[in-house]
Amino acid sequence: MTERLSLEGLRYAQSVAETHSFSAAARAYGVTQPALSNGIAKLEERLGEPMFKRSPRGVTPTPFGTHILPLVKQALAALDGVAAEAKRWNAPGDETIRMGVSPLINPKLVASAYSAVCCLSALPTPRKLVLREANMDELREGLAQGELDLILIPSVAPMHRYEHRIIDSEPMVLVESTPTNGDPIEVKAIGDTQLILVPDTCGLTTFTHGLFQSHHLPLRAYPGEPSSYRVLEEWANLGLGSAIVPRSKLVSPDAKHRPIFDGGQELEIFYEAVWDPDSLLAHDLAILADRLENSP
Repeated sequence: MTERLSLEGLRYAQSVAETHSFSAAARAYGVTQPALSNGIAKLEERLGEPMFKRSPRGVTPTPFGTHILPLVKQALAALDGVAAEAKRWNAPGDETIRMGVSPLINPKLVASAYSAVCCLSALPTPRKLVLREANMDELREGLAQGELDLILIPSVAPMHRYEHRIIDSEPMVLVESTPTNGDPIEVKAIGDTQLILVPDTCGLTTFTHGLFQSHHLPLRAYPGEPSSYRVLEEWANLGLGSAIVPRSKLVSPDAKHRPIFDGGQELEIFYEAVWDPDSLLAHDLAILADRLENSP
C-alpha cells in the first residue's frame, strides 16, 4: 500500500466501532451518514476488506475489523498524542488548568472545582481555572487535541488510554405529568412509558439507552427532541411523555417527579474526571480529582 490512508476515514471507523452505529457516528462528527459511509467505504477499499457488517441488531465488526480496528485506535491515539503534546509544549505557561464540563454535570461539582483551584489553593502550584462547557464529543476531542487538560463528564462511555476518577454521583428521578406522592418507581416499571429524550450530546440519552439495554427493556421514545432540560420538563408536564433526569436538573421546584430505584437501590448517575496521564499537569490534575472525589 503506497497511498496514504485517509485520517478522516480512520476516525469515522473508530467512531462506528465505539458507537456500533453509522448514524450515531455521523452525528458525533457533524456529517451526514452518506458522507461517513462513503469515507469508510473508501478506507475499506484501500485496506482490501470490509471492517463492519450491519444486521437488525446493529453494526458489528467483521473478522477483519476485529483484527484491524485496535490498530486503528492505537494509530489515532498516537497521532492525537503528538498534537496534544505539541500544544502543551508551546503553551505560554502552565499556570492555567483548562477544564471542560458536560452540561449534565451538577453545578455544585463545578463550584467545588473552582473553589479547590482558585480559592483554597489545594494544588502545589497556584493556578487559574478556565471553564468550557460543551457536548461530550467536543470535550473528548478537546482533551485528545490538547485543548483541554481535564474534562468532567457522565461516566457513560469508556475513554481508553486516559486516567479516570469517579468523583460524584446523584440520584435519577422520573418527571411525569400526573401528580405523585413521591413513591419510588422501579426501572422495570418504566418499560412501557414513553420517554422524552434530549439530543444525544450531554450523556443523558446515552445513559438512558444503556439503562434500558441492561434491563432488556424496549425504549419508547417520543418522536420530538427538546433543546434544554427546561423544555424537557415542560413537555413532560404537558403529558407528551415522561423524562429521566438527574435530580439537580429539575428546573421547577414544583415539578412532578419521583425517585427511580433499580433492584431496591436508588438509581444514580456517576460523574468522572478524565485526563491524559502523560500531561505535564498530570500530578496536579490527580490532586484536583482527589479533592473533587472527597468534596462534601
